[in-house]
Amino acid sequence: MEKNEELDMAWQLVENTGANVFLTGKAGTGKTTFLRELRRQSPKRMVVLAPTGIAAINAGGSTIHSFFQLPLSPYVPGASFGAKEKRRYQFGKVKRNILRTLDLLVIDEISMVRADLLDAVDSVMRRYRRHDRPFGGVQLLLIGDLQQLAPVVKDDEWEMMKQYYDTPYFFSSKALAMAPCQTIELQKVYRQQDSRFLALLNKIRENRADESTLAELNRRCVPGFVPPPDSDYIRLTTHNYQAQAVNDRELALLPGQAVTYRATVEGTFPENSYPADERLTIKEGAQVMFIKNAPDHSYYNGMIGTVVCAEDDCLRVRSRDSGEVIELEPAEWENTRYTLDESTKEITEAVEGVFRQYPLRLAWAITIHKSQGLTFEHAIIDASRSFAHGQTYVALSRCKSLEGLVLDAPLSREAVISDATVDTFISCAEANRPTPQTLNALQREYVAQTLDELFGFGALAQAVEQMTRTLSEHFYNRCHALLTEYTRAQQSVAVMAGVAEKFGAQYRAILAKEPSAGSSLLQERVHKAAAYFAGQLKPLAALLAKTRVETGNKTVRKQFDDRRATLADELSLKSRLLDYEGRADTEFTTNDYLRRKAAIVLGDEPAETATKTARPKGAAATKGKAGPKAPKLSTREVTHAMFTAGMTVEQIAAERHLTTDTVFGHLAQYVTEDRLPIDQLVTQEHIDTIRNYARMHPDNTRTADIREALGDEISYKEIMLVKRIYGIDNPQ
Repeated sequence: MEKNEELDMAWQLVENTGANVFLTGKAGTGKTTFLRELRRQSPKRMVVLAPTGIAAINAGGSTIHSFFQLPLSPYVPGASFGAKEKRRYQFGKVKRNILRTLDLLVIDEISMVRADLLDAVDSVMRRYRRHDRPFGGVQLLLIGDLQQLAPVVKDDEWEMMKQYYDTPYFFSSKALAMAPCQTIELQKVYRQQDSRFLALLNKIRENRADESTLAELNRRCVPGFVPPPDSDYIRLTTHNYQAQAVNDRELALLPGQAVTYRATVEGTFPENSYPADERLTIKEGAQVMFIKNAPDHSYYNGMIGTVVCAEDDCLRVRSRDSGEVIELEPAEWENTRYTLDESTKEITEAVEGVFRQYPLRLAWAITIHKSQGLTFEHAIIDASRSFAHGQTYVALSRCKSLEGLVLDAPLSREAVISDATVDTFISCAEANRPTPQTLNALQREYVAQTLDELFGFGALAQAVEQMTRTLSEHFYNRCHALLTEYTRAQQSVAVMAGVAEKFGAQYRAILAKEPSAGSSLLQERVHKAAAYFAGQLKPLAALLAKTRVETGNKTVRKQFDDRRATLADELSLKSRLLDYEGRADTEFTTNDYLRRKAAIVLGDEPAETATKTARPKGAAATKGKAGPKAPKLSTREVTHAMFTAGMTVEQIAAERHLTTDTVFGHLAQYVTEDRLPIDQLVTQEHIDTIRNYARMHPDNTRTADIREALGDEISYKEIMLVKRIYGIDNPQ
């Protein structure tokens, strides 16, 4: 990546601090290139999201709504959702682990993200990470240009939101106000190489377009321009009806018989809210755009394609991106009314109607809103009727050169619209750009915060407290001695937390004098403290290992098992991190710590550094009393012995204080060595599902794609094991 001052500062902030970053700049300044390089080189675990399907595809990620399973209703601070919406938050273990081990959350095209959507993300992140910190303590990288298109907010939605938010823009988010961003504006433009065109675009973007600027742009005005046959010109319009007129004309020029597909409507669905054409008329050869995301991800909102079959019982489209032919079924849209109960703060929804139609629209012309994030060699633009902030700038900046641009109507000063709220925010951000001194302070605080996490006992204390409460409420008479031990354990963890807090003051004082994590004094103190706390946790591990209760009450049994599993996970993670950082040959760094934590949670920790685990109770007795001492079993051999004795993966994980992924990994090695049948580890139903998907999608067998298509019920490790055993390709 070409180095410059802004890019270097952005890179340092993202890589070496935990600060939130807002990366902005004119169209074509390399924001997407920066993201691509970050994904390729950064050791941080990241997820890349965007507000729309087409933006998500361009960024190589998912939409915000789909990743977080968010409802389409507005979100207001402190609100909850009805029973139907609550089910959306029941993440599987894989998704929960992704959230737990996430270091960096990237949101592209942030200008189109509403404040309430960002707060909804904050709510989910706090649920699965740290409740006491905005976005669960994960770092944010927000990428976009506020001079481009603004968020879309319907009037009825704004009525609900306006009592909580000053503006619909992302920077009005309540959560973001508690975790402000460092703003970096990229200056060098890479997309357009024509300096004259760049100067014109900058004046439009910054609302400085004078008469000479408009006159120069209007020299590209050719009313009624007809592009050459088979050219790649696309028309951009401000309103849907303009695009429709162009598309109807182009459709009429195609040979062949047109086919009309009529929508069906159930219940109440106002005509002015129809999400697609009530009568969709197309022909083979028509250029179309998808207007909805497919549940199976075969197409996305904004994808361009060509109709290859249009008959009464057949509608197929070839994607311009991939060349894949997609057979379509009608899609559904719901007319949903959202209401907010002021007393309970619960948002409820009622489906009043359903609209069914093929998710297509003719696309020789598209609206400027649909073009954000795209780049064209040639475009015919009519922005004379612009009505929204940034609309004209977005349209013009889609083109790579002035020569590739044709104006269908002349631009006037009224077509260049700017939002004073955005201008004020940008001015304040520019006045507070990060300096080298700011960077140094943020780097020092990042090291301190990572150490705070390593030596923090809040989550563990909560897990012990929950287990103690369960024993007290349901097993007081039968397990009084065990309850007494847990009460003492609570006190012990509280003492550890107090010692850790005092140690926190020490390492902050060291960092104040020498801000680098590589300080020999800091390394020495971290090693000693980690080893000390690891030793202090051993009695708790022994207590957990012998914690067993009997009950016939299924509800109580589930609560006990859940809380024991939570305590086991928290204790295992904390003990293994402290063991690792307490080793003399370990150098504490923030990135190494993050990698180690993720490996432990995901079950990928190298065997030679994993915490040693005692042999299961009674295992030695099977060797007999008289013979020589049995050789020590390896950690995976212990797992295998317990599995073949009839214990489940979950039971082994709880018994040995490991994650289920670690146990699965141990057993998977026996499967690959042909010492354990795969159907004993992966159900035959899951095996068949994975193999059937691979047969139907031979060119799309990446593990991530299969996982996305099959959902949370099937884990990454199951997919990888089935692929390996059955020889399913995995193209990179």
